[in-house]
Amino acid sequence: MSLSVLHIYKDFYPPVYGGIEQHLNLLTRALRPYCDVRVLVSASGSSRTRREVVDGVPVMRAGELMRVASAPICPSWPLHFRRLRADLYHFHFPNPTGDVSYWLSGARGKIVGTYHSDIVRQSTILPLYRPFLWRLLEKADAILPTSPQYIESSDYLRPFRDKCEVVPLGVDLHRFERREAIEARAAEWRAEWNAPMVLFVGRLRYYKGVDVLMQAARNIRGRIAIVGEGPHESLLRMRHRQLELGDRVTFLGSQSEFELLALYRAARVCVLPSTHRSEALGLAMIEAMASGTPVVSTELGTGTSWVNQHGVTGRVVAPNDPEALAAGINAILDDEALARRYGAAARSRVADEFSHTVMARRVLRVYERVSGVSLLAGGMP
Repeated sequence: MSLSVLHIYKDFYPPVYGGIEQHLNLLTRALRPYCDVRVLVSASGSSRTRREVVDGVPVMRAGELMRVASAPICPSWPLHFRRLRADLYHFHFPNPTGDVSYWLSGARGKIVGTYHSDIVRQSTILPLYRPFLWRLLEKADAILPTSPQYIESSDYLRPFRDKCEVVPLGVDLHRFERREAIEARAAEWRAEWNAPMVLFVGRLRYYKGVDVLMQAARNIRGRIAIVGEGPHESLLRMRHRQLELGDRVTFLGSQSEFELLALYRAARVCVLPSTHRSEALGLAMIEAMASGTPVVSTELGTGTSWVNQHGVTGRVVAPNDPEALAAGINAILDDEALARRYGAAARSRVADEFSHTVMARRVLRVYERVSGVSLLAGGMP
């Protein structure tokens, strides 16, 4: 018996380059050999509904009228729920449009939800969304937070801790294997940079703490590379001019897969200076660790300091503290032996806990338990 599974979120990679969007792409590809997996998302700014197959996964992109507090308004979603009937619905929270549309559709099936983050800043929609989210969490057969810390620190998850099972996000370790061309390009980056590279990778959003990193820049004994784009880029560039940072901080924009892998290798340290609990895990940090690069992250009460273990894979410092951030980064920049030790431990930790095969196996075990359908009888590589 085949199990049909519909994954629901607001966007999908490509074209949207974000942590959850990339996770959804990787997870559905890993699950596809074991169940009938499909995806329902918005058309990401387009009013035209279209069906696509992305990396072998069927994706329904529902026409979008507009966005309110980052939530897409897609009137056709309830209809798509009815048409794309599934045995199991896998929600990715938070996603107000998808959750409300499910209830309006009258769809029925088993429910699994990956809980990526609380809603932190979009407080205007929270009073309207909270009853739908609460009802869906109550109905869910299993909830998958991405770290143990998030269960205890989230007001929404604590009441449902008995149905929570931690499944961290994963990365494809094959992407980060040492390759001659990547190593050569990394050497070129190091030569061009002419200083130890401190790397930030991510969407330029309010909670990422890039402004704090820029405040710390003058006390950091290296040059900072910022990779990514996002809604706060113009404000950050303005702040860069105000602080007269020059080439201490360089905006590199979005980079190709090849260049990104080379940058991870070129960097002495990768930094995740996030300031709000919207940063639930830190996928870019996991990618850096998979490359053997130590990291400096902030203590948010979420999964970031569970991924990056202080004194083992890098340093964990207080958020919104430029001096502490600079000190944590400099401790690694100033000690090459320490950086190598952290980097090796980081790579090992990712292999043990955050590979995409480990992630997929954990999800499939949950599907088996919830649905009663055997999916892994033949094993998994």
